[in-house]
Formats: sequence, structure tokens, C-alpha cells
Amino acid sequence: MFVNVAQLYIRMKMTEEIAATQVAWVLLYVQGGIAEAWKDNLLDELAKEESEVESAEQLFAKIKNDFGETLEEERKIEQLRTIKQGERTCDKYVQEFKKVARGSGYEGRPLIKEFKQGLNGAIRRKLAEAEEPPTTIGEWQERAVKLDRNQRQSRAEERVLGRNIARPGGNAQPREGRSYGGRGGQIMWRTGEGYRGGRGGNISNRGGAQMGPRRDPNAMDVDRGRGGDIMCYMYGKWGHMAKNCWERHRGRVVETPQESAKENGGQ
Repeated sequence: MFVNVAQLYIRMKMTEEIAATQVAWVLLYVQGGIAEAWKDNLLDELAKEESEVESAEQLFAKIKNDFGETLEEERKIEQLRTIKQGERTCDKYVQEFKKVARGSGYEGRPLIKEFKQGLNGAIRRKLAEAEEPPTTIGEWQERAVKLDRNQRQSRAEERVLGRNIARPGGNAQPREGRSYGGRGGQIMWRTGEGYRGGRGGNISNRGGAQMGPRRDPNAMDVDRGRGGDIMCYMYGKWGHMAKNCWERHRGRVVETPQESAKENGGQ
């Protein structure tokens, strides 16, 4: 990593500097532990003109040789074999995989194999079973990202639809005998005749006609006689019960069979 950063900086900022200046700048940032001792030995060699390092590129080659580029590749390969997508989006997995793959020496089929092993199983199987499965590492990464995005979007939409269906006041119809909330907090009961209840306690049939106020089940019969929803079963008139009927005190006209026959033209 240090070599890559140093090379990039020299190409961008120090191309006009002489080789000795570039070498000195690189060695300035070689610090700590074994690297510090290695730098001191190299400076002694340069002072005695015993070193073959005359440019920054030669210095970078010596650093890789002395500190072991092979070890760096092995570390990268181990990371490739252990990296997994897990709960992350496929986009994040691809970016980390690309970062680790640089410097590993893996290309072609070996690199594809490591990428597939880290993918979530559902995505890997879907791409492998496709009519035209991907064949390059670029195709695998691009199509895996697209498929993962589509699946996450689909799951999010299903969760939203599920909440809308379960929300009270939706399109679900109330079942017989169950109460449900209406507009303005009114409560309606679905019965065999229609819907009972609502603001003011009125009873509405299916046609929307009002049938009078609800009766208190604990009220006395004398109270019922005061309302307009009581019908006298003797005379068919509304507003009172039969026991309170004012017509019951009047005499009834009882016809004999002979009188009835005469009125109808009989003998």
C-alpha cells in the first residue's frame, strides 16, 4: 500500500524533481520498527556509494524485494477466500472484493470462483441458472448488483402493501356481529336488517332510512310509550303500546251474522 501511494504522489507532484530528491522523499516516510533499521542501513550504503539504488523506481523494487511482495499476495488471497456478502448489499460486497483482489494475482476463473463463493446463495444460484449466465468477473459483479437491488426493492414493496392491507378502515368488510370504526369515530354493527348504531344511536337499514333511536334494553315499558318507534298491535298506530291505547276504552261494534249478510245483499 505504501509503495502504491508513493508512486502515485511522485507521478502527480514530483515528476520534475531529480532522482536523488525523489529517493530522499520516499525514505523520509519509511518509519518504525524493522523499516526504520532497514532505512538506516540503506542510507549508509548510499553515503558510501555501495548501493545500486539511483532512482525512485529502483527504490520501490528494493522495498518489494526486501519486505516480500509474495507475503502481500498471500495476505490478499486469504482475504479473498474469507470475504462474504452477508447482510450487506451486493454493491458494498463488490467494492470490497475489488479492493482486496488488487495485488492478489488472481485473474479469470480463479477470481470468479472466489467472488461466487462470497455471494449470498440465492443470488449465486439465480445467476448460475439463468438462460445466459455471466462468463466474466465484470458480468458477474454487474448482474449480481442489479439482482440484489431488485430483490431488496421487491421486499420493501411487499412490506408496505402488507401494512396497508392490515390497516383499520381499509377495504375489508366487517363480518356479522362484529363492530368496526366508521368516519368520525362512529361505531356500526352489521345485522341481518342492516347497520345499527352510528352517531346518535340511530338504526339504519340498507336503504339508508332512519328507523328511530335505539332502545335502551334496561328502559321500562312506560318509557317506550313515549317514543315514536312503538306501534300498537291492536290498532296498528304508532306512538304508544296497546296497554296505553286510548282506543281500547271505546266500545267495539259487534256484527251478527244476519246483519252482516244483509249488508252484503244476502237473505
